[in-house]
Amino acid sequence: MTSPRPPLDALDVIIPVLNGGAGLAETLAALPPVHQVIVVDGGSTDDSAALAAARGARVLGSDRGRGGQFAVGAEAATAPWLLFLHADTRLDEAAWMALAAYIAKTDAVATAAVFRLRLDDPAWQARVLERAVRLRVALLSLPYGDQGLLIHRDLYAAVGGFASLPLMEDVELVRRLGRRRLCLLDGAAVTSAERWRRRGWIRQTARNLRCLALYFLGVAPARIATLYGR
Repeated sequence: MTSPRPPLDALDVIIPVLNGGAGLAETLAALPPVHQVIVVDGGSTDDSAALAAARGARVLGSDRGRGGQFAVGAEAATAPWLLFLHADTRLDEAAWMALAAYIAKTDAVATAAVFRLRLDDPAWQARVLERAVRLRVALLSLPYGDQGLLIHRDLYAAVGGFASLPLMEDVELVRRLGRRRLCLLDGAAVTSAERWRRRGWIRQTARNLRCLALYFLGVAPARIATLYGR
């Protein structure tokens, strides 16, 4: 029997969306009761905003760009803890239990947390990619946004929050946090593998690595986004 989820009255969940209604519906359905769910729409032409409103989320509008959308959501949040989730990512039961235990600790306000990546695909390529992500996080302390980000609002403000970037907003923020202020919690962030299925496992992975390499070489995120059609 699944253990009941703990109440999360101290948590606001912030989700950016852009024409992602199908994934957003699953993400919202998987949320436990929290203080507030904030969906920031970047100008969707599908039913994303209406779907979120129908499910009780607070819906805000923003220019497209996940970094800016996250920033708008954080500005509107009022709970002490913030959970940033992609529209096609949901936490499993173990992750929610770990999250609740984490925010109950008095010293947790000094660090941020992410979760283990799990792709929603049975393919062997998905398991290889998950292992590669675990290695990247262990060696470089470099999680991506599809692993979620749990952070106290005071620490979020202290590091300057999300920058309004069209790409690499997750990497930019965790670099400012640094290894000592980032931890990996039990449980998984279950993320859609649709883009890997659509573009191909090797092609999409290579694309992600090229974006990361260009970023570390000093290429502006706006230029990287233009190169890759974002």
